[in-house]
Amino acid sequence: MIERRGARSALITIEGFRDILELGRRDRRAMYGMTGIQDPLIPRRMRWEVRKRMNHRGEVVMALDEDRLTALAAALAADGVDAVVVSFLHAYANPAHELRAKAILQAARSDWEGITSHDIVREYHEFERTSTAVVQGYLQPLVSRYARNLTDRLAALGFDRQTLLMQPNGGLVPLAQLPGRAAYIVRSGPAAGVMAAAWLAGEAGFGAVITGDMGSTSYDVAVVIDGNPQIAGTTELDFRMPLRLPMIDVHTIGAGGGSIAYLDRGGILQLGPRSAGAVPGPICFGRGGTEPTVTDCDAVMGRINAENPIGPKHLARLKIDAARTALGLLGATLGLGIEQTAEAVLTIVNHIMAHRTRLLTVEQGHNRRSVALVIFGGAGPLHGTTIMREVGIRTMLLPPHPGVLCALGCAVADIRYDQSQTIERPVAALEAGTLHGILAEQRAHGMSRLDGAGVALERIDVSRAANMSYIGQIHSMRVPVGADWSLARMVTAFEEVYRVENGATLGNIPVALVGLTTAVVGVRAKPVSIRAEETSRATPEPRGYRKVWFAGWRDTPIVD
Repeated sequence: MIERRGARSALITIEGFRDILELGRRDRRAMYGMTGIQDPLIPRRMRWEVRKRMNHRGEVVMALDEDRLTALAAALAADGVDAVVVSFLHAYANPAHELRAKAILQAARSDWEGITSHDIVREYHEFERTSTAVVQGYLQPLVSRYARNLTDRLAALGFDRQTLLMQPNGGLVPLAQLPGRAAYIVRSGPAAGVMAAAWLAGEAGFGAVITGDMGSTSYDVAVVIDGNPQIAGTTELDFRMPLRLPMIDVHTIGAGGGSIAYLDRGGILQLGPRSAGAVPGPICFGRGGTEPTVTDCDAVMGRINAENPIGPKHLARLKIDAARTALGLLGATLGLGIEQTAEAVLTIVNHIMAHRTRLLTVEQGHNRRSVALVIFGGAGPLHGTTIMREVGIRTMLLPPHPGVLCALGCAVADIRYDQSQTIERPVAALEAGTLHGILAEQRAHGMSRLDGAGVALERIDVSRAANMSYIGQIHSMRVPVGADWSLARMVTAFEEVYRVENGATLGNIPVALVGLTTAVVGVRAKPVSIRAEETSRATPEPRGYRKVWFAGWRDTPIVD
């Protein structure tokens, strides 16, 4: 996705919708300036239109032009396209035209990936549904090939157990079910870290936590309440590239250990979002890096032990002198010494991370003094205490192996399937029995997928939610509901959620039910509990001392 090395894909849509990927929601990347840089995954020359029309009730207004579609299929097959995405207006209400289009495409060439938007997102958001289907088509051929190769390699090694992959919603999916679900593993890495942090917090007895994952390029923040991460219905992968799938609500900023410090055109010290990454990496790693990074600053200030490199195993000692030289050149323009320059860079990165953490607690209505911070990632522990101090958080949990916490997340996560369906009607025009039937159908679909997963489970949890709004509003609110709730109870629950979020309700304005969602979770047995009795609050004896810069060089105790 990031390197734009996906499959060669085409998009077929209806007349007038060829440019939907550029039009989006008519938003802008920045407040000022009327130009924007866009790079859709499928270029315009690979997007085609066919005549047809269906209304929002799923009624056919204009028949599908099958002759045009057959000609397109033949041309695309001859052109060597790997995947064809079909996204028609109102396909969520009636997928008949999309299914017919897929059949015509498969008749033209059986070995390419045919993607239909309704099969991925059963919701009315046309732009978001199309964008998600495009992501699926762009990744699916590569993911299918990866799944086949991995299965064959594991079989050759004698592995005959089930292989599970992380999803961005915090659940796992069997490798065998990955074909047709490529979009469901995008951004699964950060989700694994959040799930591990949620499990650790639960084991330690904390209900509300903020997770902070500081790697080489970014800092990812999420909120976990009672073991449940906050879920977002739409996530922006890039400018005008939304993914309309349930994903853990991870907020990412460009502040990591590899973030590069520099002077802008005005001579002001700035940091990121450019990163040195793993290669060439920070200067002190000795892999050819030439620009000072956050890690270089930590090393120069003695906060990383130069005599015992953790990451660069090819070095017996970090190249501190090279990092000092680069920071000296950067600071000379500012009139700062080497240590003062490093301290200034760390002040900037810590403020950026603390600001994002503080905003997330305030936006979610959480008292930052009552939540714990779970800090991890290769660079996280170096900056956790400063983030705590700036935000006002009183408790921090530091995992014993913070750089590989995402792997633990895969071990403790459960199997999860999410179902959604658009309703988009006033509550007064609905019947409770119809909604109960939809929820039951969603549950049955999730249970069927769980049965096919072939994974041993301790129990199955089912949660349901209604997306509701006042009529005339664009944005809806997620309201947890029961399987047999009455319509009146749903409205009451919505008004309570709305009151908490906005301070008041809108009185007698009618309420609309936008959609229903169901999550079916197969709970797996967890690793042995890590709970332990508290032994002592006394500070352990230091195993040595090292010079570390804290507004001056100080002999600092080193403890295990």
